[in-house]
Amino acid sequence: MTNISLQEFNVPRGLKTSLFVTTLLTSLLGMQSAQAHEYSALIKAKKYAEVERAVGVKLASDANNADALVAKVDLILIEAKLARLDEGIKLAEQCITNNPKNSECHEALGNVLGIKAEKGGVMSGIGSLGKIRDAFKKAIELDPKNFSAVNSLMTFYLEVPGFMGGSNSKAKEVIAETQKVSAAVASLLQAKFDLKDEKLEKAKSGVLAVNSAGNPVIAQLQNDIAIEIAQTLVKDKKFLDAEKMFRDIVQRFPESSAAHLGLGRSLQEQGKAKDALPHLEKSLSIDATGAAYYRLGKTWQALGDKTKAISFFEKALAFTPALGTKTRADAEEQIKLLK
Repeated sequence: MTNISLQEFNVPRGLKTSLFVTTLLTSLLGMQSAQAHEYSALIKAKKYAEVERAVGVKLASDANNADALVAKVDLILIEAKLARLDEGIKLAEQCITNNPKNSECHEALGNVLGIKAEKGGVMSGIGSLGKIRDAFKKAIELDPKNFSAVNSLMTFYLEVPGFMGGSNSKAKEVIAETQKVSAAVASLLQAKFDLKDEKLEKAKSGVLAVNSAGNPVIAQLQNDIAIEIAQTLVKDKKFLDAEKMFRDIVQRFPESSAAHLGLGRSLQEQGKAKDALPHLEKSLSIDATGAAYYRLGKTWQALGDKTKAISFFEKALAFTPALGTKTRADAEEQIKLLK
C-alpha cells in the first residue's frame, strides 16, 4: 500500500483505536511492501487526478487488475468520506476474489475496514475488528515483507482492547515472526511495544539505534515509529523532550514532513514561534497537509500577523483530508477572533 500525513482523527471513545486508525492512515502514502503497486509513486506525489485517470483506463480493459483496484481503494481512503467506504470495501473484496494471493489486496481490505470502524460508530467498529485483524494477517502470510501490514497488525494488537481482540502476547508473536524476516524491523516493532509498555526511554533509544540506511521501506517505518514516540511526548505536554526527539528524527530524516511539523509544533508550544516557523514551512514544502497549514496559522497568529494567520487557517479548513473535529473547530474560532 501507499501514507497519508498525520492528521487528527476522532475515534469513538468506546472503541479506543485512535492510534490504530492513525497507523492505517500513515501506511497509505509512505510505507510500502517489498512490491509497491504500480501507482504508489504517483499517490505519494499526490497526483490523485492522474492516478484516477490511469486507474480508470486500466480497469476498463482489465476490470480485476490488482494494482488498479488497490490504488482505487487508496484514493477512496485519501478522500476520507464515509459515504464511499462501502465502495472501497467492495473493491478490496473484488481484488481478493480475483487475486487471492495478492498481499496488498488483503491489506487494502484491512485498511478500508479500519477507517470505516473509525468513522462508522462504535458498533460498526466492533463488528469488523476480527475482519480487520484477519485481513492484515493474511497480507503478511502472503508477503512477510509487507511491513506496512506488519505494522498495522502490531498496532491492532497493542491498541485494541483485549476483549475485542487486542493482545500483548500476540504483539510479541508478531515481533518474533518478523525477526525471522528482518532483525531491523523487529527492533522497530520492539520499540513500538516498549512505548505501549510505558518504557519511553527504552523505546526512544531502541528506535534511534536501528540502522536503516540503504533500505527505504525500513527507513520509512523507523521514521513513522520514531514520530509516534515523539508525539507521545507532545501528548503528555513534554514539549522540550519532544523537541529533542524531533531534532534527532530530523537529523536522520531531513525530508520527513511529519518530523519538521512535530518539531515546529514543539517549539511553538514553548512560545518559540520564530524558531517554529522555518520547520513548519519546511514541512509544508515537503508535503502539504492540513495540520501544517493549521500550525502555520497558529504561528503567524502568535507573531501578530493577522492576515497570514487567517490565510493559513482558511487553507487548513479547505484541505483534504479534513482536519479533525477539534482542530477544525479551533481554526474556525481563531478566524472569528482575528476578523
